[in-house]
Amino acid sequence: MSLNQYADDKQLFASAKLDHIADLRRQLGNCVMDVRWWCASRRLQPNTDKTEAIWFGSRAYIDKLSSQDRTLTIGETTINTTDVVRNLGVLLDSQLSMKQHVAKVASVCFYHIRRFRQIRRRVGQEVTTRLVLAVVTTRLDYCNSLLAGLPQSTLELLQRVQNCAARLILNLRQRDHVTPALQQLH
Repeated sequence: MSLNQYADDKQLFASAKLDHIADLRRQLGNCVMDVRWWCASRRLQPNTDKTEAIWFGSRAYIDKLSSQDRTLTIGETTINTTDVVRNLGVLLDSQLSMKQHVAKVASVCFYHIRRFRQIRRRVGQEVTTRLVLAVVTTRLDYCNSLLAGLPQSTLELLQRVQNCAARLILNLRQRDHVTPALQQLH
């Protein structure tokens, strides 16, 4: 079992074969109880409402796992598993497909692009460019190494965001070819 900490967040990682899931659930429960005991001894109160559990694996593995009890019992608290968790702003799904993360990033970026398009005439091209770079491009760049090796079908949505941002910056129409614009902005 491995432990990962960031500020006040703690994450436990463990792996097991399908026939050892019950032992793993027991070990994780004991480990969380130890963390609770440590917190209580220092007059700290862990927030059990924010505690999440997720099982990662292939679709076939998750399907086999669904026939078993996947909950974690810690004292009197039962933690149900979820299909998606957020880790440092990245949405991780049980199959690590990153589809929900990509969809969320694209949704937020398109929202901001629409807002910037509304104010573009008032603030000018230079300010619009800075806004797009500060708000949209940083979201596209954040943790982009996690997207390496994903299928093109998953990444297409992010490419559309990038194309839309380039059209906004250079004041291109929807039908204008975007490749020269992307090369110019690179």
